[in-house]
Amino acid sequence: MKAGIINVTGYAGIELARILSGHPEVEVVSVTGRSSAGQLLSDVFPHLDNFDMQISKEIQGDIDVVFSALPHGISADTLKPFIDSGIKVVDISADFRIKDPLVYEQWYEQPHAAVSCLEKSIYGLPEMNRVKIGSAQLVANPGCYPTGAILALLPAIQSNIIESKIIIDSKSGVSGAGKKLDVSNLYSEVNENIKAYGVNGHRHLPEIKQQLDEASGFSNLITFVPHLTPMTRGILSTCYSTINKDLKTSNSEDLNKMVRQIYQDYYMNEKFVKILSEPPSTKHTLGSNLCMIYVTVDVRTNTLIVISAIDNLIKGAAGQAVQNMNILFGLPEDEGLRNLSIYP
Repeated sequence: MKAGIINVTGYAGIELARILSGHPEVEVVSVTGRSSAGQLLSDVFPHLDNFDMQISKEIQGDIDVVFSALPHGISADTLKPFIDSGIKVVDISADFRIKDPLVYEQWYEQPHAAVSCLEKSIYGLPEMNRVKIGSAQLVANPGCYPTGAILALLPAIQSNIIESKIIIDSKSGVSGAGKKLDVSNLYSEVNENIKAYGVNGHRHLPEIKQQLDEASGFSNLITFVPHLTPMTRGILSTCYSTINKDLKTSNSEDLNKMVRQIYQDYYMNEKFVKILSEPPSTKHTLGSNLCMIYVTVDVRTNTLIVISAIDNLIKGAAGQAVQNMNILFGLPEDEGLRNLSIYP
């Protein structure tokens, strides 16, 4: 299978190249990068020394699948010719995640560049949409924050054990902001520091709400607050919601046992979601496509607490993109993604 990567020089693109270099069914035949066009990929990124190819301005040659790691707003317009020609596409940007173009315009502050392609788009969270992904042409790879939050909440929502008011507190490493120069991401600003941002509305909120509303069948009241933390990669999300009144009990052991069983059953056959007996740390997922989840109930406040950890550049971006590609082409879902996490 021949693959192309658009914008290989971004963090997600770099990780895509690294993962695909070990994929037995894929040959990366063309890569693009706006600022590095004309240079050898192995010169720009010495750790990719097995890639003896030049970075070009546009995808060249025949390909079976194209990945886009472009920023939102640019990706849709760039991908439209590939979509129109029938080539399978996995878009890591936000451009095809939001189904309503008016909602997209509201949150991303620009009109959608390929509205005609939106109806072809399938939201690429395999644990939620595996069957639809398998027959898709265009897959919208989920955002990093939404991946951790949605996986943490899906079993509870679909089992109807929580009420509609949900709080999501997420903490991310700096690589989630990409490679663009920003004073707030400088070492002296981030080191020994943590701060909340997007408090009045982060762009990933409508994506999270869209998918959780679809899963529950009703409108959820979601508060989402992201935080920037002094680490390179990883996302830790802590989600809170009130347990439905008919499940309220003073027997914390029975309630916790029931809730843990719901989560274990829900993800029993998933290769990349693990239910833990202790809260995960982001280090446990570093370099892997895993999402690790811990769930418990605070009986004193009748509150469900779910904690998830992912590597934002793998399960939150490039790894999930390869997982989606595997599903698109009928390959084993974990092909090329069997690496264990790096610890410590």
